[in-house]
Amino acid sequence: MNEPRSKKLRSLASPPRFDALAAKLVKPLFMIAAILAVAAFILGFLIAPSDAVQGNHYRIIYIHVPTSWLAMIIYLAMAFWSLIYLIWRTRVSALLTQALAPTGLLMAFLSLLSGALWGKPTWGTYWVWDARLTSMLLLFFLYAGYVALVGSIDNEKRAAQAGSLLAIVGAVNVPIIYFSVVWWNTLHQGASISFNSGISMHQTMFAALMCATFALWLYCIAIVLWRTRWLLRDRGLLATKQEIH
Repeated sequence: MNEPRSKKLRSLASPPRFDALAAKLVKPLFMIAAILAVAAFILGFLIAPSDAVQGNHYRIIYIHVPTSWLAMIIYLAMAFWSLIYLIWRTRVSALLTQALAPTGLLMAFLSLLSGALWGKPTWGTYWVWDARLTSMLLLFFLYAGYVALVGSIDNEKRAAQAGSLLAIVGAVNVPIIYFSVVWWNTLHQGASISFNSGISMHQTMFAALMCATFALWLYCIAIVLWRTRWLLRDRGLLATKQEIH
Protein backbone atom coordinates (compact mmCIF):
# COMPACT_ATOMS: atom_id res chain seq x y z
CA MET A 1 0.00 0.00 0.00
CA ASN A 2 1.40 3.42 -0.93
CA GLU A 3 2.10 5.97 1.77
CA PRO A 4 -0.69 8.50 0.90
CA ARG A 5 -3.34 5.76 0.98
CA SER A 6 -1.94 4.40 4.24
CA LYS A 7 -2.10 7.86 5.80
CA LYS A 8 -5.68 8.28 4.58
CA LEU A 9 -6.73 4.99 6.20
CA ARG A 10 -4.97 5.86 9.45
CA SER A 11 -6.71 9.23 9.48
CA LEU A 12 -10.06 7.46 9.89
CA ALA A 13 -8.89 6.50 13.38
CA SER A 14 -9.24 10.18 14.24
CA PRO A 15 -12.61 10.61 16.02
CA PRO A 16 -13.47 13.92 14.28
CA ARG A 17 -12.72 12.53 10.81
CA PHE A 18 -14.58 9.30 11.47
CA ASP A 19 -17.54 11.28 12.83
CA ALA A 20 -17.61 13.55 9.78
CA LEU A 21 -17.56 10.60 7.39
CA ALA A 22 -20.21 8.69 9.35
CA ALA A 23 -22.46 11.77 9.45
CA LYS A 24 -22.49 11.84 5.63
CA LEU A 25 -23.33 8.15 5.32
CA VAL A 26 -26.01 7.49 7.94
CA LYS A 27 -29.03 9.16 6.32
CA PRO A 28 -28.41 7.88 2.75
CA LEU A 29 -27.87 4.35 4.07
CA PHE A 30 -31.13 4.46 6.03
CA MET A 31 -33.00 5.76 2.97
CA ILE A 32 -31.64 3.12 0.59
CA ALA A 33 -32.31 0.42 3.19
CA ALA A 34 -35.93 1.54 3.46
CA ILE A 35 -36.39 1.47 -0.32
CA LEU A 36 -34.90 -2.00 -0.58
CA ALA A 37 -37.04 -3.21 2.33
CA VAL A 38 -40.19 -2.07 0.53
CA ALA A 39 -39.01 -3.80 -2.65
CA ALA A 40 -38.30 -6.98 -0.69
CA PHE A 41 -41.78 -6.93 0.83
CA ILE A 42 -43.49 -6.43 -2.53
CA LEU A 43 -41.42 -9.09 -4.29
CA GLY A 44 -41.37 -11.58 -1.45
CA PHE A 45 -44.90 -11.36 -0.10
CA LEU A 46 -46.97 -10.09 -3.03
CA ILE A 47 -45.29 -11.32 -6.22
CA ALA A 48 -43.16 -14.40 -5.48
CA PRO A 49 -45.01 -17.71 -5.90
CA SER A 50 -45.61 -20.12 -3.05
CA ASP A 51 -43.20 -23.01 -2.58
CA ALA A 52 -44.19 -26.41 -3.98
CA VAL A 53 -43.37 -28.17 -0.69
CA GLN A 54 -43.65 -25.55 2.10
CA GLY A 55 -46.42 -23.40 0.62
CA ASN A 56 -46.34 -19.88 2.06
CA HIS A 57 -44.43 -20.89 5.17
CA TYR A 58 -41.17 -20.51 3.26
CA ARG A 59 -41.63 -16.71 3.11
CA ILE A 60 -40.04 -16.36 6.53
CA ILE A 61 -36.82 -16.97 4.60
CA TYR A 62 -36.79 -13.24 3.84
CA ILE A 63 -36.25 -12.59 7.54
CA HIS A 64 -34.44 -15.73 8.66
CA VAL A 65 -31.70 -15.93 6.05
CA PRO A 66 -30.62 -12.25 6.08
CA THR A 67 -30.60 -12.08 9.88
CA SER A 68 -28.60 -15.31 10.07
CA TRP A 69 -26.05 -14.02 7.57
CA LEU A 70 -25.78 -10.67 9.34
CA ALA A 71 -25.41 -12.30 12.77
CA MET A 72 -22.32 -14.13 11.51
CA ILE A 73 -20.88 -11.23 9.49
CA ILE A 74 -21.27 -8.74 12.32
CA TYR A 75 -19.44 -11.01 14.75
CA LEU A 76 -16.57 -11.37 12.28
CA ALA A 77 -16.54 -7.58 11.98
CA MET A 78 -16.33 -7.35 15.77
CA ALA A 79 -13.38 -9.73 15.77
CA PHE A 80 -11.67 -7.69 13.03
CA TRP A 81 -12.03 -4.35 14.82
CA SER A 82 -11.01 -6.00 18.09
CA LEU A 83 -7.81 -7.19 16.45
CA ILE A 84 -7.20 -3.69 15.07
CA TYR A 85 -7.69 -2.28 18.57
CA LEU A 86 -5.29 -4.73 20.21
CA ILE A 87 -2.60 -4.01 17.60
CA TRP A 88 -2.89 -0.22 17.20
CA ARG A 89 -4.91 0.77 20.29
CA THR A 90 -7.22 3.03 18.30
CA ARG A 91 -10.22 3.96 20.45
CA VAL A 92 -12.48 4.28 17.41
CA SER A 93 -11.89 0.57 16.72
CA ALA A 94 -12.94 -0.36 20.24
CA LEU A 95 -16.06 1.80 19.99
CA LEU A 96 -16.94 0.30 16.61
CA THR A 97 -16.79 -3.15 18.19
CA GLN A 98 -19.03 -2.01 21.03
CA ALA A 99 -21.44 -0.41 18.56
CA LEU A 100 -21.64 -3.61 16.51
CA ALA A 101 -22.50 -5.88 19.45
CA PRO A 102 -26.12 -4.81 20.15
CA THR A 103 -27.01 -5.01 16.46
CA GLY A 104 -25.39 -8.44 16.17
CA LEU A 105 -27.28 -9.56 19.27
CA LEU A 106 -30.54 -8.44 17.66
CA MET A 107 -29.72 -10.27 14.40
CA ALA A 108 -28.90 -13.49 16.27
CA PHE A 109 -32.14 -13.23 18.25
CA LEU A 110 -34.22 -12.66 15.10
CA SER A 111 -32.45 -15.55 13.40
CA LEU A 112 -33.33 -17.90 16.25
CA LEU A 113 -36.90 -16.61 16.54
CA SER A 114 -37.65 -16.79 12.81
CA GLY A 115 -35.96 -20.19 12.65
CA ALA A 116 -38.22 -21.47 15.42
CA LEU A 117 -41.31 -20.12 13.67
CA TRP A 118 -40.16 -21.75 10.45
CA GLY A 119 -39.31 -25.00 12.20
CA LYS A 120 -42.77 -25.55 13.65
CA PRO A 121 -44.58 -26.17 10.32
CA THR A 122 -41.48 -27.74 8.73
CA TRP A 123 -40.21 -30.05 11.48
CA GLY A 124 -43.27 -30.11 13.75
CA THR A 125 -41.40 -28.42 16.61
CA TYR A 126 -40.03 -25.00 17.43
CA TRP A 127 -36.63 -26.28 18.51
CA VAL A 128 -34.30 -29.24 18.08
CA TRP A 129 -30.71 -29.51 19.26
CA ASP A 130 -29.57 -29.37 15.67
CA ALA A 131 -25.90 -28.51 15.01
CA ARG A 132 -26.68 -25.23 13.25
CA LEU A 133 -29.36 -24.13 15.71
CA THR A 134 -27.14 -24.95 18.68
CA SER A 135 -24.13 -23.10 17.27
CA MET A 136 -26.33 -20.09 16.44
CA LEU A 137 -27.63 -20.15 20.01
CA LEU A 138 -24.01 -20.11 21.18
CA LEU A 139 -23.41 -17.07 18.96
CA PHE A 140 -26.35 -15.33 20.65
CA PHE A 141 -24.80 -16.04 24.05
CA LEU A 142 -21.43 -14.78 22.84
CA TYR A 143 -23.05 -11.49 21.84
CA ALA A 144 -24.91 -11.27 25.14
CA GLY A 145 -21.74 -12.15 27.03
CA TYR A 146 -19.78 -9.44 25.22
CA VAL A 147 -22.41 -6.79 25.99
CA ALA A 148 -22.57 -7.87 29.65
CA LEU A 149 -18.79 -8.06 30.01
CA VAL A 150 -18.06 -4.63 28.53
CA GLY A 151 -20.94 -3.07 30.45
CA SER A 152 -19.75 -4.50 33.76
CA ILE A 153 -16.24 -2.97 33.60
CA ASP A 154 -16.04 0.71 34.50
CA ASN A 155 -12.50 1.24 33.20
CA GLU A 156 -12.83 1.95 29.47
CA LYS A 157 -9.43 0.51 28.53
CA ARG A 158 -9.93 -2.71 30.47
CA ALA A 159 -13.44 -3.12 29.07
CA ALA A 160 -12.14 -2.71 25.53
CA GLN A 161 -9.33 -5.22 26.10
CA ALA A 162 -11.56 -7.85 27.71
CA GLY A 163 -14.25 -7.41 25.08
CA SER A 164 -11.72 -7.63 22.24
CA LEU A 165 -10.34 -10.91 23.52
CA LEU A 166 -13.83 -12.41 23.83
CA ALA A 167 -14.77 -11.23 20.33
CA ILE A 168 -11.64 -12.74 18.77
CA VAL A 169 -11.91 -16.09 20.58
CA GLY A 170 -15.64 -16.34 19.90
CA ALA A 171 -15.10 -15.89 16.15
CA VAL A 172 -14.14 -19.58 16.01
CA ASN A 173 -17.86 -20.35 16.29
CA VAL A 174 -18.77 -18.59 13.03
CA PRO A 175 -17.29 -21.16 10.60
CA ILE A 176 -18.85 -23.88 12.76
CA ILE A 177 -22.27 -22.32 12.14
CA TYR A 178 -21.66 -21.95 8.42
CA PHE A 179 -20.29 -25.45 7.78
CA SER A 180 -22.44 -27.29 10.31
CA VAL A 181 -24.82 -28.62 7.63
CA VAL A 182 -21.80 -30.06 5.79
CA TRP A 183 -19.84 -31.43 8.74
CA TRP A 184 -22.74 -33.09 10.59
CA ASN A 185 -25.98 -34.90 9.83
CA THR A 186 -28.44 -32.11 10.56
CA LEU A 187 -32.13 -31.43 10.05
CA HIS A 188 -31.37 -27.93 8.81
CA GLN A 189 -31.70 -27.66 5.04
CA GLY A 190 -28.63 -26.93 2.94
CA ALA A 191 -27.94 -23.62 1.27
CA SER A 192 -30.23 -22.54 -1.56
CA ILE A 193 -27.40 -20.34 -2.85
CA SER A 194 -23.86 -21.69 -3.18
CA PHE A 195 -20.78 -21.24 -5.35
CA ASN A 196 -20.83 -24.91 -6.36
CA SER A 197 -24.50 -25.53 -7.21
CA GLY A 198 -25.58 -21.97 -8.02
CA ILE A 199 -29.10 -20.76 -7.20
CA SER A 200 -31.80 -23.36 -6.54
CA MET A 201 -34.79 -21.07 -6.15
CA HIS A 202 -37.24 -19.11 -8.28
CA GLN A 203 -35.80 -15.88 -9.73
CA THR A 204 -38.39 -13.71 -7.98
CA MET A 205 -37.70 -15.42 -4.66
CA PHE A 206 -33.98 -14.81 -5.17
CA ALA A 207 -34.54 -11.15 -6.06
CA ALA A 208 -36.68 -10.66 -2.95
CA LEU A 209 -34.07 -12.37 -0.78
CA MET A 210 -31.29 -10.16 -2.16
CA CYS A 211 -33.34 -7.00 -1.60
CA ALA A 212 -34.09 -8.07 1.98
CA THR A 213 -30.44 -8.95 2.59
CA PHE A 214 -29.03 -5.66 1.27
CA ALA A 215 -31.76 -3.68 3.06
CA LEU A 216 -30.82 -5.28 6.37
CA TRP A 217 -27.10 -4.96 5.65
CA LEU A 218 -27.36 -1.23 4.94
CA TYR A 219 -29.58 -0.73 7.99
CA CYS A 220 -27.01 -2.47 10.19
CA ILE A 221 -24.17 -0.33 8.81
CA ALA A 222 -26.19 2.84 9.35
CA ILE A 223 -27.25 2.03 12.90
CA VAL A 224 -23.71 0.99 13.85
CA LEU A 225 -22.29 4.24 12.48
CA TRP A 226 -24.97 6.21 14.34
CA ARG A 227 -24.27 4.33 17.58
CA THR A 228 -20.51 4.85 17.18
CA ARG A 229 -21.06 8.60 16.77
CA TRP A 230 -23.07 8.57 19.99
CA LEU A 231 -20.33 6.63 21.80
CA LEU A 232 -17.71 9.12 20.61
CA ARG A 233 -19.68 11.89 22.28
CA ASP A 234 -20.38 9.87 25.38
CA ARG A 235 -16.66 9.19 25.82
CA GLY A 236 -15.78 12.83 25.26
CA LEU A 237 -13.65 12.12 22.19
CA LEU A 238 -15.05 15.02 20.19
CA ALA A 239 -14.26 18.65 20.85
CA THR A 240 -17.89 19.69 20.55
CA LYS A 241 -21.14 18.16 21.80
CA GLN A 242 -23.11 18.91 18.65
CA GLU A 243 -26.37 17.01 18.24
CA ILE A 244 -26.34 13.89 16.09
CA HIS A 245 -28.60 14.46 13.08
